[in-house]
Amino acid sequence: MQLPEHGANSTRLYESLNLVEPEEVLDFSENCNPAGMPLSITNAWPDLISKLLSYPDPDGQPFKRAVAQFHGISELQVLVGNGAAELLSLLAERYRGKRVVLIDPTFSEYRATLEASEAEIISIQANEAENFRLPVSRIQDNLPRAAAIYLCTPNNPTGILPSMEELIAVIHAAETSGTEVVLDEAFIDFVDEKHSFIHQVETYSHVIIVRSMTKMYAIPGIRLGYLVAHPEIIENVKKQAPHWHVNGLAAEIGMLCLQEASYRERAIHHAEVERKKMADFLRAHHCRVIDSAANYLVFSPKLNARQLYQDLLRQGIVLRHSENFRGMDGRWLRVGMKSEAMMERLREAMAKWFEQQ
Repeated sequence: MQLPEHGANSTRLYESLNLVEPEEVLDFSENCNPAGMPLSITNAWPDLISKLLSYPDPDGQPFKRAVAQFHGISELQVLVGNGAAELLSLLAERYRGKRVVLIDPTFSEYRATLEASEAEIISIQANEAENFRLPVSRIQDNLPRAAAIYLCTPNNPTGILPSMEELIAVIHAAETSGTEVVLDEAFIDFVDEKHSFIHQVETYSHVIIVRSMTKMYAIPGIRLGYLVAHPEIIENVKKQAPHWHVNGLAAEIGMLCLQEASYRERAIHHAEVERKKMADFLRAHHCRVIDSAANYLVFSPKLNARQLYQDLLRQGIVLRHSENFRGMDGRWLRVGMKSEAMMERLREAMAKWFEQQ
């Protein structure tokens, strides 16, 4: 049984399991903001369409300028990309044929892009018994052998946000060993920008930050992300990218999104409230739950996770499986935080399932 590698693909999921897809599907397998894209994008749409008549700016302006202003950094430290996926592919080329450390379980695109670039992957498995906390000492032991290490902060799928002390310990060790540190902050804006490492990149020239606009602003279809790093790294990575790789619509939409302070605050609050309600519910039903800082959480039911997953699918409820997350192996499930009504429907369905077991 080959399940899709990512969430947000319910049709392919049902096809892979030879199940009939219900007319109504509630998809908790993806983690975009349930509020939908900011209203400012809808209001600006008539003007945005005019961008189709011109070639886009080769540097991704005006989005690149907006990113620099948003974080209080130089534009020379920013590279705009066609989604974080493209940026990860560009970084993988930087490490072609070299050794790279990954901490499992984590986002599958790291391994996929690195393997495509024939990198040698050193995999460190976080300990399930320790709730998949960052294994700092084992990481430090492996850094002298590696050109880079990838860390997801907060981690996908666990939602664990390493402490600043843990990150600094790894970053200092990496500096000594000449290892670059790639920090994927795709979900950091669901926590708080004060937890981002962007404001310290100027101090640590070997740190590269990957950011996505997809999750917070619910714009997965437009593809937009950015790197923040030392200007020399930015210039080097940029050489691998094709010309006009960020479309004009995306650049304008990204600029509008970064102006949405109250929108972000509402999203953070909603994620916190729904995450707590869901975690309390799951623990009340004897599930093991990992404390998450993001807009999703993972849990392991006391009974068969695969059975729960498939039984919910038959009801039109899609969770994220963990078959392709190393060390989770299908025994854990991930839930994205959706609207209050959707979350309540999920809990009702799960409560019935637990009662019947």
